[in-house]
Amino acid sequence: MCEVRFPFIGITVQVDPVAFRIGTFEVYWYGILIAAAMILCGLLAVKQAKANKFSEDLVYDVLLVALPSAIIGARLYYVACEWSYYSQDIRRIFDTRSGGLAVYGGILGAVLGTYIMCRIRKLPISTVLDYCIIYIPLGQAIGRWGNFFNQEAFGTTTTLPWGMTSQRISSYLAQYCPDLDPSMPVHPTFLYESLCTTAIFFVLLLAVRPNSTHRFETTSVYMILYGICRFFIEGLRTDSLYIGSTNIRTSQLLSLILVFAGLTIILVSHLKDWDRIALPENAFSRKPEAAAKK
Repeated sequence: MCEVRFPFIGITVQVDPVAFRIGTFEVYWYGILIAAAMILCGLLAVKQAKANKFSEDLVYDVLLVALPSAIIGARLYYVACEWSYYSQDIRRIFDTRSGGLAVYGGILGAVLGTYIMCRIRKLPISTVLDYCIIYIPLGQAIGRWGNFFNQEAFGTTTTLPWGMTSQRISSYLAQYCPDLDPSMPVHPTFLYESLCTTAIFFVLLLAVRPNSTHRFETTSVYMILYGICRFFIEGLRTDSLYIGSTNIRTSQLLSLILVFAGLTIILVSHLKDWDRIALPENAFSRKPEAAAKK
């Protein structure tokens, strides 16, 4: 149990990273929130499939491939960035209960897994990504609250009204951030990212996907918006992963790459008139015409 205080607004809450226990086995809020995010995103994707001329069955197929790919990608990305630690004992790589998942790795893993599936089944990857991508920021928005329960992924000290602090935060600052006052509240960067990704979800859902006419357009807008948000939020964090022994934050560099890649894809898609491609009939369990007659 951890006491989390918001001293400037006089609020104190008790937070326990463990939701419940089954014998000696502990179930963490972090895992519950990630699972809840996956289920909610999957249900929404299925519910909205027909209205967007997408296959409900294909949503399930994407989930079966993308979810394990995302978990593997998130772990591998983190391990690669912290290889000096994991190389000392390879068994640590498989100890996921001690933490060590990276959002960007999860996104890259999910996209790669989906791409491979589409290549095997000869489906247009642009159509699949442009439909499914909007649920990623929703999942991120929910999953980030796991950082709050774990009291991690916070930022530098601040005097803003919503600054928060706890014993775990103070101990972390005292040990790893000697230039910061451990008695001061910090930026709740998990909250910043949760709010940003929630906004991105609604922008993609209500404005971008319904009006998109070109391939990879919705995907590119996500890349641009999330890249911009993550770049600035990452600059506030105290636990960033760095490239080797440099001062370059891995996520900030990747954010810049995402933004420029997204802008380039949109430009090329419009210049070359890459119109959206409809899913082939074999992507549906039943032919749309036959289903409409029933």
